[in-house]
Amino acid sequence: MTIQIPAGALTDFCAEIFARVGCRSEEARRVSASLVDANLTGHDSHGVIRVPRYVDWVRAGQLIPNQSIERLVDTPVIGVVDGRFGFGQTMAPRAVDIGVEKAKATGLSAISLRNSGHVGRVGEWAERAAAAGLISIHFVNAAGSILVAPFGGLDRRLSTAPFCAGIPRDGAAPIVLDFATSVVAEGKVNVASRGGKPLPPDALIGPDGALSGDPALLYGPLTSDGPRDYGRGLGAIRAFGEHKGSGLALICELIGGSLSGNGATGPGRRFSNGMFSFYVDPKQVDPANVFDADMTRYLDWFQRARAIPGKTIMTPGEPERVARAKRVVSGVPLPSEAWASILAAARSVGVTRALPF
Repeated sequence: MTIQIPAGALTDFCAEIFARVGCRSEEARRVSASLVDANLTGHDSHGVIRVPRYVDWVRAGQLIPNQSIERLVDTPVIGVVDGRFGFGQTMAPRAVDIGVEKAKATGLSAISLRNSGHVGRVGEWAERAAAAGLISIHFVNAAGSILVAPFGGLDRRLSTAPFCAGIPRDGAAPIVLDFATSVVAEGKVNVASRGGKPLPPDALIGPDGALSGDPALLYGPLTSDGPRDYGRGLGAIRAFGEHKGSGLALICELIGGSLSGNGATGPGRRFSNGMFSFYVDPKQVDPANVFDADMTRYLDWFQRARAIPGKTIMTPGEPERVARAKRVVSGVPLPSEAWASILAAARSVGVTRALPF
């Protein structure tokens, strides 16, 4: 069964949970709003399904409320910042804002974020840069998260290693490409394990090389109210696009992990996101002001290609806008098992009120 929860009520409820684990009201609201926004855009894998895990991380000392970034390198073009294991929804926007400020002044900047808590939907940060008029490119890794088998392999060696790029447009919504370099993000496996959308039948690979869409392959035996610990499973998520996706995932580990100082993933590591980002001011690259007009011309031609019956040609970021328009009205859909896990996390920190829906 799926329930529909109004976004505002859900944001308030989750903010109360984060306040109970020690977040100041501003941070509690920011984290909650970011997760609900991921649900609104259709990315349920990065939405409120994450609340129980965030609560567990805070309790274990792996995620620290109310942290501020530490600037390690600060030049006119380059910034290196340490998130000190604070909430990613606090660290990532601050890192983006530093990148925007530098790129506005110089035309180009590179910002390295290390030791951040889970940064959520990376597309949110590309949208933030695009709102400031900047192109951005983001390489992300997750130290300590070993989930994905490289192309041709059976053993886990990669995180889901997201890649994201955003391009602003004059008077129109930005182009935002945002994806995990695995067939599915781990959060989608979590959602599927709690009664949500099933996985593609080839999303996972077992130790014998057999392909599967069964979340138990990643988490081990499942119960409806039990934890989802990917360390218990025997299988791995597959890299998307065979050698191409596997290669891009490796690049994300090396740039988002090794270069950022977060460290490429590996066993025994504390969970943290690294994000290495480039920002470009198109107005300084394009003094003749042809970029936006040519982009508009090409996007129009791109979308007028003949579509496969039953399919629609969309640009990156468009599916998210369609989902948002629908879900703002209808509410955030949550499988009952996923909602039960959030309620259990709420009760565990003393939030017992019911939501008015």
